[in-house]
Amino acid sequence: VDPGPRARVYFDGGHSGWHTPAKQAAALRAAGAATNGDGIFTNVANFHRTADETAYARRVLTALGGPARLGAVIDTSRNGNGAPAAGEWCDPAGRALGRTPTTRTGEARIDAYLWVKLPGESDGCSAAPGSFTPEYAYSLATG
Repeated sequence: VDPGPRARVYFDGGHSGWHTPAKQAAALRAAGAATNGDGIFTNVANFHRTADETAYARRVLTALGGPARLGAVIDTSRNGNGAPAAGEWCDPAGRALGRTPTTRTGEARIDAYLWVKLPGESDGCSAAPGSFTPEYAYSLATG
């Protein structure tokens, strides 16, 4: 399948609460991210605030090296209220939608904010993993 000339490839950069930027960059470098892609993505299906992810993504990109054109995509689908209490990861209460998806971030090296994890998609506690839950979607929309 030809994705077309505008398709972009981003490698998994984890999130700001996981590995250090240097450790994540080393794994990304080993996977070929510095030479075979358009950048990294962070925070997929996670809750870390956009500002934290922006700073983290830039540190990973700097540690990764490679062309200056490499950028980052940040999943903002559930990060409007930041991370829940430690250990809460499965459909935690009190979360909210983050920034609306856009490629106009106004941030250097941040290519897009996207809702990669669909708002309302369960982690497996409110419903079967990956299934849409209207109540969870509503709670994210109303914050």
